[in-house]
Amino acid sequence: MKKNISSATRLYRNIVTVQRILKIASGPVCGVLVYIWLSHQGAKHELSITALTAAWMALWWVTEAIDIGAASLFPLVLFPLGGVMDMSEASYPYFDQTIFLFVGGFMMAYAMEKYGLHIRMAYFIILHTGSKPSRVLLGIMISTFLLSMWISNTATTMMLISAVSALLYHEHLYHKQGYKKIAVAFLLGLAYAASIGGMGTLIGTPPNMAFAGFYSNMYPDKEPINFMQWSVIAFPFSLFLLALTYILLRFYYIPKRFDHRFDLTFIRDAYQQLGRLNVNEKRVLIVFFCTIILWFTRGNLTFGRFVFYGWCNLFPNALFIKDSTVAILAALLLFMIPSSEKGKNILEWNDVVKLPLRIILLFGSGFTLAEGFERSGLAVYMAQQLTVMEGTHLLLILLCVALIVTFISEFASNIASIQLMLPVLAALSVSLHVEPIVLMIPATLAASFGYMLPVATAANTIVYSTGKIPVRSMIRTGLILNIIAIGLLTVYMYILSLL
Repeated sequence: MKKNISSATRLYRNIVTVQRILKIASGPVCGVLVYIWLSHQGAKHELSITALTAAWMALWWVTEAIDIGAASLFPLVLFPLGGVMDMSEASYPYFDQTIFLFVGGFMMAYAMEKYGLHIRMAYFIILHTGSKPSRVLLGIMISTFLLSMWISNTATTMMLISAVSALLYHEHLYHKQGYKKIAVAFLLGLAYAASIGGMGTLIGTPPNMAFAGFYSNMYPDKEPINFMQWSVIAFPFSLFLLALTYILLRFYYIPKRFDHRFDLTFIRDAYQQLGRLNVNEKRVLIVFFCTIILWFTRGNLTFGRFVFYGWCNLFPNALFIKDSTVAILAALLLFMIPSSEKGKNILEWNDVVKLPLRIILLFGSGFTLAEGFERSGLAVYMAQQLTVMEGTHLLLILLCVALIVTFISEFASNIASIQLMLPVLAALSVSLHVEPIVLMIPATLAASFGYMLPVATAANTIVYSTGKIPVRSMIRTGLILNIIAIGLLTVYMYILSLL
């Protein structure tokens, strides 16, 4: 018996080893093949090296042969060695201003986590939405949606999974036959609302910031996308999608026969135990709301003949001030404002040492790749190859973009998905003679559409780990939601393109 177990273990280890070797080999092999093919087509060396780097990284990002953060360092090696750009030029985008928007946003999120504001907000909304399962589902989704606009989707899900688990722990409160379905609805509602809420603001999820940074670097002559402009486009869409998601979960998992009123005393008791807002919570909230106001009022807004001039015009050079400036100012204030604990401030350095370096590196690699595409001529080359799509109706193109990005995001991280697609879409926009933003924004939003698989997003993985969601239920519901989201996005962005 022991020999059989030992043989099976060795066989499993050998299979895993072979899979790992194949994954690691796929990157350089694919990259070299791309280089040979382009060189055979007469492409210059720098263009072929850039394509080799992009193909190599794309395979390693998708297969996760090595950590995506480590894979993101490749342009710092291959671009200088290949003569695309020197080391100082290749490393510069890793400190792009958009990255500091991400850093500042995370520091504010850490301050909210430190003092438990997220739990207070979640309990408050759940208590004020009603005591029926359908109403509690709405409360869970609204809480998650609002929090994930400002805090990462993963952090939001981790914060609220305890509250949802507490709701499901009291199994006796629910309809006996409907409990399993209600549990699936609550958990899927949590995961889906986290992904949907992240679309609504520029700092809600990494793909949004990756797009903003790519766009400003790729098109320096165009007005950069600021916090307000993104929210005007993305927030209504995310709100529409949230409503449709709630309707889907409500009618699929919580029919009227299961929607009985129950007692929320345990949630009310937990909320009351938090007490009134303390000094630290109030100070964090003041900084938080002031930051939001500064973000929304920084740039100029035009409403027909009326122009609202942002506060950045009060300074010598308004173009020097970015949303990232506001984010870092907010973070500095949190480090400066004293807390109720003597000798300490609201944020201490130990509170932010967990900043996700791998995501920061992933951002930087995407910006460096974009610069390489431009300098080497690969962007122009791709645009020339994509001229075959000229004359295709924009509605069909938007649908294809949404479908492709959604499919990729089911198997790769959303940030890796959008980093792969943005250079391609930049080239495609040239071939189709459309504004790049018309293709890039729907792609960025579609990168958050990973609803089918447990591995598609961290939020999906977290709720699936509870053991209360059958894989078939997640795949079936996620497929329906993907179809709804893709259809809504296609129509929504086409209408906006006509305005």
